[in-house]
Amino acid sequence: MKAIMLAAGVGSRLYGNDGDKPPKSLLEFGGKTLMRRHIEALKKFGVKELMVVVGFRKDEVMAEAEAHGDGFVSFVENPDFSTTGTTVSLWRAREVLNGGDAVLFMDADVLYHQELIGRLVKSEHENCIIFDHGAAHCLEAVKLCVRDGHPVAFGKGIEGEFDRTGEWPGFLSLSAAVAGRLASACQAYIDNNKLLEPMESPLRDVLLGEPQGTFWIEDITGLPWIEIDFQEDLVRARDYILPLIGG
Repeated sequence: MKAIMLAAGVGSRLYGNDGDKPPKSLLEFGGKTLMRRHIEALKKFGVKELMVVVGFRKDEVMAEAEAHGDGFVSFVENPDFSTTGTTVSLWRAREVLNGGDAVLFMDADVLYHQELIGRLVKSEHENCIIFDHGAAHCLEAVKLCVRDGHPVAFGKGIEGEFDRTGEWPGFLSLSAAVAGRLASACQAYIDNNKLLEPMESPLRDVLLGEPQGTFWIEDITGLPWIEIDFQEDLVRARDYILPLIGG
């Protein structure tokens, strides 16, 4: 299994347009950057390789990743990170998506218990998406809606009938075949000049377009994690989540 991490963004919701602030993957918690924590978790569970999509202050991000993942990490740049959406960043990693390996996708701006990675890597199911049904109260949350054990809606704005809903923390695992179909879905957005779309758009197309039973939905409710988008997330991460994951 190989991993793809999106780490190209500016973090404007956290900092505004202050370019002097660090990329979110370099935020420190308990003396470790998020990047270091990601690499340690991936190595712990036997992921073979990590490709990081870089952009904003790329040299700093690459230096930190190489410091803790020499020989484990490769990079690809989205030079248009400031004017395009995350679909373009994911498309830049299409070499991995089309590479014939199972793929673990992850966001760079999440502080979490390492078992979150473990649930995906150790799953008996090739295609596995996690959700937390104790979350999803924020309008900005990406929500996964489930009916009869199958995904029926995915995104920030949701509609339709479903049994349960929860927040997607930004991680999932894909078989080689489905990873290739995600690459094709990203390509379709590029070809149609939909360059501002978030990567959740092509992922939604794949998630809802596959036959029922393709994706296993892993409930991680109770595992501590937080996506750091706003200042209040940063405070909660340091004061509440970090102690729960053991520093």
